[in-house]
Amino acid sequence: MLVGSVIKRVAIVGGVRIPFARSYSAYATASNQDMLTAAFRAVVERFRLQGERLGDVAAGAVIKHSRDYNLVRECVLASGLDPHTPGLDMQRACGTSLEATIDIANKIALGQIEAGMAGGSDSISDAPIVYPRSYQQLLLASYRGRSAWQRLSPWLGLRPKHFKPVLPAVVEPRTGLSMGQSAELMAKQWQVSRAEQDHLAYDSHLKAASAWREGFYQDLVVPFLGLKSDNNVRSDSTLEKLARLRPSFATDGTLTAGNSTPLTDGASAVLLATPEWAAKRGLPVLAYLTHGKVWAVDFAGGKEGLLMAPTYAVPAMLRDAGITLQDFDYYEIHEAFAAQVLCTLRAWESAQYCREVLGLPGALGSIDRARLNVKGGSVALGHPFAATGTRIVATLAKLLAADANAKRGLISVCTAGGMGVTAILER
Repeated sequence: MLVGSVIKRVAIVGGVRIPFARSYSAYATASNQDMLTAAFRAVVERFRLQGERLGDVAAGAVIKHSRDYNLVRECVLASGLDPHTPGLDMQRACGTSLEATIDIANKIALGQIEAGMAGGSDSISDAPIVYPRSYQQLLLASYRGRSAWQRLSPWLGLRPKHFKPVLPAVVEPRTGLSMGQSAELMAKQWQVSRAEQDHLAYDSHLKAASAWREGFYQDLVVPFLGLKSDNNVRSDSTLEKLARLRPSFATDGTLTAGNSTPLTDGASAVLLATPEWAAKRGLPVLAYLTHGKVWAVDFAGGKEGLLMAPTYAVPAMLRDAGITLQDFDYYEIHEAFAAQVLCTLRAWESAQYCREVLGLPGALGSIDRARLNVKGGSVALGHPFAATGTRIVATLAKLLAADANAKRGLISVCTAGGMGVTAILER
């Protein structure tokens, strides 16, 4: 043990986020620092943490400017917390804030800290735009010059091509494929139809719209820059409308703008602590974080789907917990694409896949779809990459706290790079 000899329980006190917005809309002029600071401040205000020192704060962003090399610490300094609170930048693609949550939880469990915050932020609207490496090398060569000629001569090689910006793209370096193109391959491999994907997307929008109407998100979301609710949710979505959309990633494909997550801006954060720390301050305990697991797949050779790592992580985590896939009251499976969720579920239902790939004695089995993403998923709510994990943690913790009959919930998040992050929350 790094500190103590007794593992401490990790309580989820609660979480807050700003509304998620389609990129280039409400937050077109906001930065990651603006958004993450707003989420941190909301947690500080909600739980009366002004001037309080937390043991650590871990968060991150996937698309990040070089100016944000110390993003989390800067946001902590503007949050209202005691400035002696440290901040840690992390990044595990779409699993960033869930990974940050697990990191803070591990420190609490080991007795290193009593309380901490985890979160994430991402902005497509404020994506860094850089110039070609050849232009960078020209500038650096000039900077290294010691004489006037050495500083001037590199500029003789300046050409118009140097001013063509290199725009960011969500493309895997190993395959050259976008995440959507990779998901198309998965959908074909697992024979997931367009109709199945559209139906899951339709359910996501209807559940999210219903949750907003009933006030479920009222205490989970705070207004930011004039936006009061997630602006991607389509309460008027229909299967007919979804069916009319064209494929987005292949001419003969099944993935569309309707059954895929939109490019999104936003931020979220959660507060974790020992039960004793929370009780001392009169703060609630909504749920406990009891297990976490990360995994990766060998997708580069084309043998495994890019977003299939949770199929490995979840059964490994279930072994740790000594439970089955059916022993959950709620399932929060990140909807990077409707196809990804359906491929994952189909893999767990396949005895052949579970035996030959996962090394299990048989199929992991199916889940009760009525318990899946009951307040809407990423297709409807949006997916600011690094912010999704703590959005889900806060949602699931509230669901468990409000349901006297519930015992536990599962979180599963797939990520770029062929990785997956999973967790179990219990009452």
